[in-house]
This record gives sequence, structure tokens and C-alpha cells, in this order.
Amino acid sequence: MSKLRSMKEAIADAVHDGSSIVIDGFTHLICFAAAHEIIRQNRRNLTAIRLTPDLVYDQLIEAGCVGKLVFSWAGNPGVGSLHALRRKSEGSAKDRIELEEYSHFGLLSRFLAGSAGLPFWPLKNFGGSDIPRVNPAIKFIRCPYSGEEVATVPAIRPDVAIIHCQRADKEGNAQVWGLLGAQKETAFASKKVIVVAEQIVDTEVIRRDPNRTLIPGIIVQHVVHEPWGCHPSYVQGFYDRDNDFYVKWEDISRKPETYRAYLEEFVLGCRDRGEYMAKMGTELMDKLRAKARVCEGVDYGY
Repeated sequence: MSKLRSMKEAIADAVHDGSSIVIDGFTHLICFAAAHEIIRQNRRNLTAIRLTPDLVYDQLIEAGCVGKLVFSWAGNPGVGSLHALRRKSEGSAKDRIELEEYSHFGLLSRFLAGSAGLPFWPLKNFGGSDIPRVNPAIKFIRCPYSGEEVATVPAIRPDVAIIHCQRADKEGNAQVWGLLGAQKETAFASKKVIVVAEQIVDTEVIRRDPNRTLIPGIIVQHVVHEPWGCHPSYVQGFYDRDNDFYVKWEDISRKPETYRAYLEEFVLGCRDRGEYMAKMGTELMDKLRAKARVCEGVDYGY
């Protein structure tokens, strides 16, 4: 059964005011197109969950979509701060958002517990850390086997996970290669899954290379075909990271008025991803488009 939808349709069905969401991906496969559609649909009071909330969540915060951020690190990678996050979380900020912080492995462990159907996950990750002092969700128990005291974090079950991939079929079987994030764990932990793909291929193509299938279609509700859906992030084998964008973002995002002007022109001023990329221009796309470097296949015969 085809689960193909437009981004507008998928977000309208799955993401509502008050939803908890995860837009996953680590360095690459970060779906800015989904975040932009959430902003266009004016969603409010979202709980935004992500190990590394960089520009994609900062834009959601500036647009007023986020009421709470659950995270383990935040910043503009290699450049500086997230200025919307700072403005809306520090001191006497107006419309202050709630923060819930973990270590990387601490938050990943919440996804692991959720994906495994467990109530919590034990870990040795918070020794000597002040994070448990400010996060009451982190609790300590005595191991019934060794007697050692270990930390625990509660399972997390987000309402929606948005997973970008290189290719998928219409049933939602999604294939990923290159650097991985926590896509599998977040997808299996979440109540609904939206798969966003650079390419839509026949199921037979998926079956010819089964080891690349990270997300099975049985847990996917919607499939969106969205080429260039991750810009300024990158997609291995399709296009490179737009490093100039991340550097320029420091000045764009530092002042509320220049930040708002960006959102008005490139998010609210675009009906969809196609219009956004048209504003970026073909010269940039030609510069970022990946050159072929094909991995050797393997024989699955028997």
C-alpha cells in the first residue's frame, strides 16, 4: 500500500499543537524541510527532542513552535551559539521555554528504552556530573546483581519521529548509508513515523540491498519524496553540507529582526521545498551536488 504524501499532508496529519517530535539525523540527514513545514503550519507548544538541536530546532524555537526542549548538546556546529535558544531560555526571557538536559548517551538511552518497550534504561554515564542535580528525571538504583549504584533514565515515546533517508519505497522501507545518528532508535520508540526520502524506488530495489534498510515500512505512517530536504545539512551521495550557510547563520540569527526576516523570506515566504531551493539558486545546487563514488556491491546469492 502506498503511503506517499506531500510534506504538507504528512505534517498536518501527524504533528499537532502539543505534540512531542524528533527530527533526527547526525551531521547529515537533518530534515530542515519538515521543520519549515511545521513552522508554516503554525504548530505551537511542541516538545522538541533531539540529541544535537542545531539550526533546525533553533528555527522552530524562533518561530514560536517550541514549549520545551529535551536535548543533550546545542549549538551551531563549528561556529557558535543558537541565538533563538539563548534568547528564549536564559534569565528573564519572555515566553521562556522549558529545558530538560541529558548527556548524549543519557538521552540515547531514553530512546533505547522506548524502542525496546522498557520503562527505563540503566547506565554509568552520570558519575561526577551535575546534570542529575538539575534534572529530576535521572534517578539512581542499586543493581540487584552487583550491588553497584547506577543511574537510570525513563523511556521516551515521542508522538512523531521524522527520519530523512537516501531512498525509500512507497511502503516506507527506508535505506540509509553514511554516518548514522539515532534514526532506528527514535523511529522504533515513536508512536508515528514520517520517512522523508531523496529518492522513491521500487520495493525490488530495496530488497536487492537489504542491509541498508534501517527503518522497516511496518512502523511508518507517511512517506514524503523531498529532494534537497536537508539543506543546509547534507545527504551522503546526494549533496554536501553548505558550510557557508552555517557561518553566515551566526550573523543572521544573532538579532531577532534579521532572524525574523530570514524566516519570512525563506520559510513562511515559500509554499514548499521546491520554492525554497529555487531561492537558493542552481549555482549553489551545482556546487553542493555530490560527485559519484559508488560503493562495491556484494553477492547475496545462495
